[in-house]
Parts: sequence; structure tokens; C-alpha cells
Amino acid sequence: MSDRWWETETVWFSFHHPERQLGGWFYNMFRPNIGTVAGGIWIWDASAELPWEVPYSANYTALRLPADADLRDITLPNGVSMRVLKPTMSYRLGFEDEGRLSAALRFDGIMPPEPLTAVGSTFGSAHHFDQFGRVTGSLELHGEQIDIDCLGMRDRTWGPRPEHRPRQAAYVTGAASDDHGFLAVTNTTPDGDPIAYGFFRCDGRTVSLAEGKRTVERDAKRGWVTQITIEATDTEGRHLLATGRPVSRMIINRHSFIDINSLIQWQLRDQTGWGEDQDMWPVHSFSAYRRASR
Repeated sequence: MSDRWWETETVWFSFHHPERQLGGWFYNMFRPNIGTVAGGIWIWDASAELPWEVPYSANYTALRLPADADLRDITLPNGVSMRVLKPTMSYRLGFEDEGRLSAALRFDGIMPPEPLTAVGSTFGSAHHFDQFGRVTGSLELHGEQIDIDCLGMRDRTWGPRPEHRPRQAAYVTGAASDDHGFLAVTNTTPDGDPIAYGFFRCDGRTVSLAEGKRTVERDAKRGWVTQITIEATDTEGRHLLATGRPVSRMIINRHSFIDINSLIQWQLRDQTGWGEDQDMWPVHSFSAYRRASR
């Protein structure tokens, strides 16, 4: 990476508990050139949307990153721990905030990491990959144990990331089984939300999306997504149709943009699946949208 201060490396793991309408993130953002780590861990459910009201939120801005930091086996100053069990496939994740949240999870990839293949998405020309995996383990949240066994997504990114997000976009995931899922990363235009990058996992193969769109309905009072459809075709001509509804959501203010992140129950063919819709807006764009609706 260059010597620019905003050169950034990110590590993200997602998980959920469908019956409790509970979602969770491990997300950490590293800037080795200035020696900082940001982020942490979030847990949300249907009881609240704002980060200071959800069951748990720890989102740090700039903690000190040790000079000898090795992300293959590390405990961060924000309480997150990560250990590689099998490179690119298996990871142990932990978190400790005594009396509030303790997490002991494991991620095992169900597919190889899928590298970014298009520069037209919100990731631009950054080095990036995405990967579905099975997440197992448990949480102790405010004294209550919650077992986790789900299909979650993780991603990794390396590249320049200054403190602004240039445009509105969405990052959408869904999986009904180890062999049936999708990723769609969309842009936003006056004519809708075209898919800029993604893949369709079906019949034992993961194939890049060639074209498609994201269609949403929104709550008139709050502005967030209430219904979502992903329709796309992959490069082999296979058709993807996924319809979903949010069951819970969390709003994260990430410097100059917000992420209205919903846990989605999907209908994929005749199967029920789960995933997320990350509805990302520059703060000023969302403010203008809401002012116009009022």
C-alpha cells in the first residue's frame, strides 16, 4: 500500500439468530500507516434501530494499533479477538466486555473467497473478496446465553478509503443453504438500483452476476426498506430471483455516511433464507431525501 494515511484494511464477519430476529457484526477497520484500528462489534434485534438503543454496540473511532500487529492471531484494544485456524477458510472470533457481552464464535467457509471482479461498484478498484460460511458458537448477552448456528458472510478489503463515501449504494446477501445463495452490490441511479458486482451460488458452482437490479419499497415515515427484490442473471444465463422482508435493523453512522442494515428473511425459489441489506447513504443525501418527504 502507499504511504497515504487513508490506506485501509477491513475485516468483517456477520452472523444472526433467525428465531430471535437477531443480527450481529464483527467489523474492524485498520489504518496501518497511522497506527489506528476502528470499529468493534454490534448486536441488534427488532426491539430498536438506533446504535445507542440496540442490545449492544461498540464502535470505536481510532484506537492504537500495535506496530507488530498480526491479524492472523490478535486481540485488539476494543475487545475483539481473531485467530486464523485455516487460511482463507476457518477463523475463531471472540469478544469480551465483562457483564455486557461475551462472544465465542467460529467461521468455516462453505466456498472459497470470491474476489472482486468489477470496478464499477462501491468498492472501486480496491482489493476485496466475499465469502459465505457457517458461523457457530455462542454469545452471552447481558447474562443470557444465545447459541449461534447460521450461514453468514464475511469480507476483506485492502485499499484507499478516505473519510467519505462518494455515492449511494447497497450490499445485499442471502443464503438458504450451503449451495444456494447470492451477493449483490448495487449502485443507485434515477432509474433504479443496478447490480454492479455480485455472484450467484447454485448447483455447486459460484458464478459472477452479469446484470440485474435491486428493487425496494420504503417506509414513508422513516425512509428505510420494508420490502426488497433482487432479480439478476449470472454469466452462464442462470436466473436469480429473491424476495425478502426485513425483520430487524440497525442504523450505523460511519463517518460521512449511514448504513441502514436490515436482517432479511428471503424467499429463494421454494426455500427460505437469511441475509442482510446494507442500505448505504451519504449523510447529506439521506438528509435531503428525508427533508423532501417531509
